Amino acid sequence: MRKKQRYSQAQLAEEANVSRQTINAIENGKYEPSLGLTFQLADILGVTVDELFINKLPAQSI
Repeated sequence: MRKKQRYSQAQLAEEANVSRQTINAIENGKYEPSLGLTFQLADILGVTVDELFINKLPAQSI
């Protein structure tokens, strides 16, 4: 979703007030963001929380 919105990891991290490494870890499934950060990222990207994370679900789960 970040790439679709043309944000770099650094740009998204700056807007969310977290490190670029945090964004990288979230994208690579190595870190689960807090509920507050999840809503903040969705808001920045202009999507719902569902839309933000639905792409992470295996196809058979949808």
